[in-house]
Amino acid sequence: MTQPASTPTVEELEEQERRLVFRRFTHEDAWALGSLLVETARERQAPVAVDIHRGGQQLFHAALPGSAPDNDAWIARKRRVVERYGAASYLVGARHRAKGTTFEESSRLDPDTYAAHGGSFPIAVEGAGVIGAVTVSGLPQLQDHQLVVEALERFLAD
Repeated sequence: MTQPASTPTVEELEEQERRLVFRRFTHEDAWALGSLLVETARERQAPVAVDIHRGGQQLFHAALPGSAPDNDAWIARKRRVVERYGAASYLVGARHRAKGTTFEESSRLDPDTYAAHGGSFPIAVEGAGVIGAVTVSGLPQLQDHQLVVEALERFLAD
């Protein structure tokens, strides 16, 4: 997809969350953000599925060539981590790794229901907090995370 990047620190991941906050988030925003993710993934021939949820409602979903039903299961598991912890799924996993453990070992949550792997990022709105999640599945976890962050940066810059 892109050149390999170094693994971000917990502090760098937390900074992404502080920076990538919406003033508002509407159905139209979900469509535009999801479409931007799909366009970016198509340009890179990335075999991903893309999902955007807000308040328990799926607002956007797309499955690109090469993705599989298993990607939808990963999306649900990663999204549940964002919903439970209010933080990116990759950040939640990184916090556990920084403590010398893993999410699976220390969270006491069912790994068939929760996955602290990269690719799900909170949709945070100023004054409201986390209201949903944007999730990608199909690439190695750091690349899933980076794809979402890149799309959020581009979307919020407009």
